[in-house]
Amino acid sequence: MIHLAYSTFGLTNLDFLTAINEVEQAGYPGIEISFHREQFNPFDLSDDDLETVRKRLAAGRVRAACVATASHFFTPQRPHEPSLMSPDLAGRKRRIALVKRGIHVARKLGVNLVTFGSGFIREEHVNNPSVNPRELLIDSIQQCLAEIHPGEDLTLLIEPEPGMYIETMEQGLSLVEEINSPHFRLHVDILHSYCSEKNYVQALAQAAPFIKYLHISDAQQGYNLKIIKDAADLTFDLDFASYLVYFPQTADYLLLDRHFPRYFCDEPPSTAQQKRIETLLAQAGIDQEPPIVHYPSLYAGSSPYDDEFFTYWISVPGLSYDVLERTKPILGYLRGVKSPQLVQRRIANTLTGIVHFHEIPGEGTLDFAASFKALTENGFDGYGAVELYHHVQSWQKALADSYHHLSQFV
Repeated sequence: MIHLAYSTFGLTNLDFLTAINEVEQAGYPGIEISFHREQFNPFDLSDDDLETVRKRLAAGRVRAACVATASHFFTPQRPHEPSLMSPDLAGRKRRIALVKRGIHVARKLGVNLVTFGSGFIREEHVNNPSVNPRELLIDSIQQCLAEIHPGEDLTLLIEPEPGMYIETMEQGLSLVEEINSPHFRLHVDILHSYCSEKNYVQALAQAAPFIKYLHISDAQQGYNLKIIKDAADLTFDLDFASYLVYFPQTADYLLLDRHFPRYFCDEPPSTAQQKRIETLLAQAGIDQEPPIVHYPSLYAGSSPYDDEFFTYWISVPGLSYDVLERTKPILGYLRGVKSPQLVQRRIANTLTGIVHFHEIPGEGTLDFAASFKALTENGFDGYGAVELYHHVQSWQKALADSYHHLSQFV
């Protein structure tokens, strides 16, 4: 059976105890305790503070479902960093300390689930090929597991996420099998499954025996765009995605799209660069000459799409944040910021083209009835928390509409 909960990560404009009240009044039986630098900072909270929260939860109807060691905790503009597989030991120790603090908070609140993500392959991994990210990740998880007392009813959960090192449920299950601990299982976000699995309903059914917790939100088809660095061995599949090729020598970008290829640059390409552009176009099967777009002329200011772009960037592995964030004027150009709109859908970087952008349940195309059925018929029994951090400003609508839509399926 699936019991609905709501994550406090979608209520960060509220005082924490007020957030509990709102979730309870909305009818949810559960609430996810999500770490947040300002609303619920585990390093600021004493055991007396946690006891106050525990008593408030015990006095009401809503139950704490899980402790989420939030990805945005350390540096909001660099979510998930540092990760459990950061090459820098100091960075890994910071994330390990946060997960361990999650275990402490869970213990004090009487919660038996603590969740986290693997993190991404970043530029520092690419530049240090001798470093094995899986070994770093496993070592970090084992350090966190050592914090759990023998016989204690407490389970650590890893959440696969689009673009992450652990992205699919198969990868998550492989990690669970290798670590081989009864205190380590899967946390599955159904939206992430929709983004990353060819048949997400079937994948949910297969993984259900190892899933202990859910995140719930909706999603829609997007414009799948892969940002990649120019290299000798590039291959393209324009039926799967369009490609934005980055040239490190000039910091220019070539958009490979059947309908509107473009070359974004500060200066016109050299003869050698022009030949490289022609080669890439031929490899992609594009037979039209791309117009040159003068990069400095593009609008680089804020727009209604900033949250979309930010969510997109953090899902792209292997490149520096400077390379990713320099694409902002290009993404704005595509989405029609101060120019004709070429792309009508949100920009995605996923294995299916579904956008990793948390929509209110009922406002996307995800099949909740089939997803919930696949989970419950294959042994899942636990909480599914609605996670809508993209809707903090409209939290009242998100809280109410989500419950109204999802309650018909549980």
